[in-house]
Amino acid sequence: MLLVLGVAAAATVYLAGASPLWSVAAGLLAMAAPSFLIATVVGAATPGHRERDRADAMSGNEFEDYVAHIARSAGVPVIMTSISGDWGVDLIVGHRPNRLAVQCKRYSRPVGASAVQQVVAGAAMQDCTRTMVVTNHEFTPAARKLAERHGCELVGGAELAALRTTIRRLTRPSEPTST
Repeated sequence: MLLVLGVAAAATVYLAGASPLWSVAAGLLAMAAPSFLIATVVGAATPGHRERDRADAMSGNEFEDYVAHIARSAGVPVIMTSISGDWGVDLIVGHRPNRLAVQCKRYSRPVGASAVQQVVAGAAMQDCTRTMVVTNHEFTPAARKLAERHGCELVGGAELAALRTTIRRLTRPSEPTST
């Protein structure tokens, strides 16, 4: 496909009166441009290490806003719960029946099992079927073990760059089962 595009561009430039050298250059440029544009768009949509550094400098509320922004950019609705009476759920992401309860923790140390306990307990109160804890740091072994036992998704540190993809996967409608 790209080869055809390059040959067509080179022929068009040559027929327009350009020298063979410019025709070859135009053909090569036409073949490289789509890959370059795709890489540029994908790179712009992927949070890099500077954004992770930025997350470390945020307050807790700013971090919640940041996670909500990423979820909205994944194309799903986001409800930000009130500060009090949220049952341990900061964000409700997605549509029923595949709503995701999210607990956001912007910490300077590893996040413990209590964050997993809070979001797992609060999910039912907020009519959510899936759970997730998001942090700018890492998780303790106890948090990882508890999350695995309850099917809670943990996203922290280096995994923060893939948050948008994880949210899309968890909020995708479940496939109907055939009986």
